[in-house]
Amino acid sequence: MPQHHPELDHVRQQLDGVLRGKPEVIELALVAVLARGHLLLEDVPGVGKTTLAFALSRVLGCSFRRIQFTSDLLPSDILGVNIFSKQTSQFEFKPGPIFAHVVLADEINRTTPKTQSSLLEAMNEGQVSIDNETRPLPLPFLVIATQNPHEYHGTYPLPESQMDRFMVRLRVGYPSPLVEREILRTRTGQSPVSGIVPVLNPETLLALQARVDAVRVEDIVLDYLLTIVSETRRSASVITGVSTRGALAFQQACRARAFLHHRAFVLPDDVKALARPVLAHRIQATDEADRLILEIIESVPVPV
Repeated sequence: MPQHHPELDHVRQQLDGVLRGKPEVIELALVAVLARGHLLLEDVPGVGKTTLAFALSRVLGCSFRRIQFTSDLLPSDILGVNIFSKQTSQFEFKPGPIFAHVVLADEINRTTPKTQSSLLEAMNEGQVSIDNETRPLPLPFLVIATQNPHEYHGTYPLPESQMDRFMVRLRVGYPSPLVEREILRTRTGQSPVSGIVPVLNPETLLALQARVDAVRVEDIVLDYLLTIVSETRRSASVITGVSTRGALAFQQACRARAFLHHRAFVLPDDVKALARPVLAHRIQATDEADRLILEIIESVPVPV
């Protein structure tokens, strides 16, 4: 029976007005949101990565913080710090910008590995540990990170353990000539994000995420998904294949895509559509990872 979610249709409409001509990018971003995953936007400057992050936080009705990653950024600048108060003679915790529903880690590869790794616990467990005390982060919790893949000076490539925490990696890309012409013709000095009206709130988003958990994955589709994952480990050009954590993220992303398409069950088409954005950044290979994933999809029989 079709599952209708008018609020998500409204979310899409508003995001379409901000990031014109990019319905696939918007869908992948919403897949990550609904699947409780984190999002890595990897592209050249000026194509809308930060705009998408701002638009998402506003339309979701969630708190938002932006962290500009630089080489001198410290873990405490992200997580927070305990400060001694003379008035109370006690240490008081001053939370960092990580304590928000949506956190934009802008140019994440410009900071040192030590600072990058301060995000690992937050992204994987929804909590941070500071001075031997564990503090939960607000729910829902989403990290949107950006990086320029073509700029190497002064950057620190994300290690495999960090990449594996991102559910979806996507590239926004340049708009088509017609869309870009329309943007130039109609855009004024005001940011398009300013016109976005919140559609959801943290409570309704959590409820939608819980409904995604109920989307069925039949055994025949699960076997198809696992075969693709297994092939990433068997290929001669692969150094490190997709982990079990990656397989779990893949399955949950497929549930979210089915939910977005008003279905209560996952289809092989969901698996095929998400294989590259969910799996390619999780493998180390001597060949191009994106092309390798496409070859695997073409070689694995689709269940009927």
